[in-house]
Amino acid sequence: MAEKRDYYEVLGVDKKATAAEIKKAYRKLGMKYHPDGYTNKSEAEKKEAEEKFREVSEAYNVLSDPDKRARYDQFGFAADQMGGPGGMGGFSVEDFMSQFGDLFGDIFGGGRHSRAYGSQGVKRGGDLRVRVSVTLKEAAHGTEKKIKIPRLVSCQACHGTGSKNGTSHETCPTCHGNGVEVRLQQSIFGRVQTQTTCHTCGGSGKIIKERCPQCGGQGLVRHEEVVTINVPAGVENGITLKLSGKGNEAAGGGVPGDLLVVIQEEENDKLIRDGENLIYNLMLDFPTATLGGQVEVPTVDGRVRITIDPGTQPGTLLRLRGKGMPLLNHYGRGDLLVNISVYVPEHLSADERRAIEGLKRSPGVIPGEETSKRIFNRR
Repeated sequence: MAEKRDYYEVLGVDKKATAAEIKKAYRKLGMKYHPDGYTNKSEAEKKEAEEKFREVSEAYNVLSDPDKRARYDQFGFAADQMGGPGGMGGFSVEDFMSQFGDLFGDIFGGGRHSRAYGSQGVKRGGDLRVRVSVTLKEAAHGTEKKIKIPRLVSCQACHGTGSKNGTSHETCPTCHGNGVEVRLQQSIFGRVQTQTTCHTCGGSGKIIKERCPQCGGQGLVRHEEVVTINVPAGVENGITLKLSGKGNEAAGGGVPGDLLVVIQEEENDKLIRDGENLIYNLMLDFPTATLGGQVEVPTVDGRVRITIDPGTQPGTLLRLRGKGMPLLNHYGRGDLLVNISVYVPEHLSADERRAIEGLKRSPGVIPGEETSKRIFNRR
């Protein structure tokens, strides 16, 4: 068995610590090692947390009691054999939870808030998810889409109660109208109280005696509704827009769910999107790349003319600032990146072949070592 550590060391306080300082240290360590915070951990981690939790609780049991603390300060752990404060001294983890249940309940799901509102809180309808396709131009400027969605709405015949004429129901005998079932379970920390949704009434607290013929007792009916979606400028593929309250309604009242709109951006046949930037692959003919000139390139707002400098090399990247996509929910736009390739002829006529053969021995056409280094370094 591991040797006990000094109680002051366990709580991390000085021997002259006040009662308030001891309590504060205890609450902090209690939260750290509370077993509910280790539900998704390994068995070894859970066991270690439980041991730490017990050690902290034992230390606080002694140091929070003036008489026990005085005996411990005078005799140490020997006070246990003298009828003093050794061990848990009758203090259990259940006592700990009763003292700080509200604090830990707010963090781990219990406490006054949960008791006041029940385990389910306010009823909420389910969310709906739809996909909406937009073109690159629509994503650049924003657009308005109207779509028809089927959603669950409150049954008008029974006003959402699920019972015929809205009156044919009785209090659930299992939960007595509370909507939750309370269970007491024995654990290593003593008796633990848990709350779950009532399996008999599904949390409504009522049992329907005669179901509504319109909705079959569900309290909800399916209804198609046209919804307007304002797609902001700058959206991109995969972004989800949320329309609050446009999802399914909750049976018997409550808060409707949300409509989640997933943006699906259509591919553009000329421009490639890279975040806020656009990429256009420009294929130049050999004479234009050599002599320079002007060419047209596409943007989301139409075509623009750009100048090609003489001697432009394959792999050159031209940047047209502000010709990309707008930044979602921010000012500014990205750039259009023109990636230049040079077309090498694949099929030549006899005259074209003779013309190119004549250039093979020209010093301005054949690259030297210095030219190669300069071009590759520039890239």
